[in-house]
Amino acid sequence: MIISAPTDYREAARRRLPRFLFDYIDGGAVTENTMTSNAAALQTIALRQRVLQGVGEPSLDAAIMGSRWAMPIALGPVGATGMYARRGEVQAARAAAAAGVPYTLSTVSVCPIEEVARGASGELWSQLYVLRDRGYMRNALERAWAAGMKTLVFTVDMPVPGSRYRDRRSGMSGPAATLRQYAQAVTHPHWACDVGLLGRPLSFGNIEAYTGRKMSMNDYMGFIGSNFDPSIGWSELEWIRDSWKGKLVIKGLLDPDDARDARRLGADGIVVSNHGGRQLDGTISTARALPDVVDAVGGDLTVLADSGVRSGLDVVRMLALGAKGVLLGRAYIYALAARGQRGVSHLLDLFAADMKITMTLIGAKSPADISRDALDSAIKQSLRRSR
Repeated sequence: MIISAPTDYREAARRRLPRFLFDYIDGGAVTENTMTSNAAALQTIALRQRVLQGVGEPSLDAAIMGSRWAMPIALGPVGATGMYARRGEVQAARAAAAAGVPYTLSTVSVCPIEEVARGASGELWSQLYVLRDRGYMRNALERAWAAGMKTLVFTVDMPVPGSRYRDRRSGMSGPAATLRQYAQAVTHPHWACDVGLLGRPLSFGNIEAYTGRKMSMNDYMGFIGSNFDPSIGWSELEWIRDSWKGKLVIKGLLDPDDARDARRLGADGIVVSNHGGRQLDGTISTARALPDVVDAVGGDLTVLADSGVRSGLDVVRMLALGAKGVLLGRAYIYALAARGQRGVSHLLDLFAADMKITMTLIGAKSPADISRDALDSAIKQSLRRSR
């Protein structure tokens, strides 16, 4: 199919992937209201169109957390990325490096830290969950640092997995999951050959390197269900800050009080996020949460955002609401599933082109020029009323 817009990659991914994998990345928690509202809320953010501003050719270059990004976008952590394309984490990291933006490797990646670090030359970040097994967490921190990953993204909004009904219906989990997955794979021969056969080993490399045993898809789902830790509090994270020598980004915050706690912990940055609507269905969208969080801590640490971003226009909207940069999740996984590294590179090109057009039309020469002044007056008034 012809890909003309970033959102076209979703349909291309749906055609290529077995249902259990497509639904896993495409779905959200419970009735998926929060997932849907993430994108819908961004569409309501009207920008202030300006004319004759002499912008010229806008630059997307941005200084974020002590490094230069070619545009204010990073690829965020997505579990099991290597199930969507052959050695998917390596392909995505290479596309990010070519585009001059960071790539974040998930705790539950198919490709281990060392393979991704060998395969890609760009800025690599490492993501870590709050887990019961502190030995695993320490091992992951040590391996990430040794591999040259100097930014840690610590995800805190998953003390328990959300209720994802689509996964039970699709065969990602639930009764006879393995049998259903095999049945779906054989009806998608392109995926089965490229990933199922040539993409082996289809295990979870980071976990396997620690446990010493092969991790199947069922083992992965079991690991998620049994190893997250709902008992941990802010005070117990101090050892992370004390032991990690690099930049620390806390991901998964929506509340200003939680953002202040992250600041007290000594974080360098935060990601305002509701996990793409995959955790608490019924919580507010990232776009609604972002301004209050920025007002609470934006002068003290770097505020990034994710959830619901589907275009370069959406990136500009997030910047106008106060974010310094945006993490992509579903958007780049759709492209990766459809066309591998080439798809992710093309997606980032589409985002960049869209951003430049939008910035020209609002009179912004660079991401640093984008502030709440870029918002339509009605949107700014609604933000003031919400406080």
